[in-house]
Amino acid sequence: MKLFVASDIHGSAYYCKKMLEACDREQTERILLLGDILYHGPRNDLPREYAPKEVIRMLNERKNQIYAVRGNCEAEVDQMVLEFPVLADYCLIPVGKRMVYATHGHIYHEGHLPPLSRGDILLHGHTHVLKAERREGYLLLNPGSVSIPKENNVPSYGILQETCFTVKNLAGSEIIRLELEENA
Repeated sequence: MKLFVASDIHGSAYYCKKMLEACDREQTERILLLGDILYHGPRNDLPREYAPKEVIRMLNERKNQIYAVRGNCEAEVDQMVLEFPVLADYCLIPVGKRMVYATHGHIYHEGHLPPLSRGDILLHGHTHVLKAERREGYLLLNPGSVSIPKENNVPSYGILQETCFTVKNLAGSEIIRLELEENA
């Protein structure tokens, strides 16, 4: 499966539209949203074209394509307006022989690991900083942030396939690629 992975839209209609255009270009089967979909959060400035109602409309149109996990900015009221589940703390997705533990990153992250088997993947957002690294016993992946990137990153998304994880800017240019196979 080819999975489009994005995090931290934070209510930006501008960046949500750019993200969905990138998703269409990538021709992925599913979209995995790693939380912080509608609200910008008290520590962030308003993102460009902050319009959560427009983000709701755009995402609900694709409700049958979306898997999502709860970010630290999600609340029950968000579930009342979004037509796909958004309140799960994590989801497990098999990719080849590996299990992907997908979560937002505010509970489980590299400093507080979830239950992982050797070779599994921890995939999260939250930090707004992209990563694709081999760690002791697992892979750490983060697609960065669609709307409010940090540490000099650009707005980005990830593509997860059985053999690799790629982070791209919203125009589709590759920023980082990690082959998932040990010998690659």
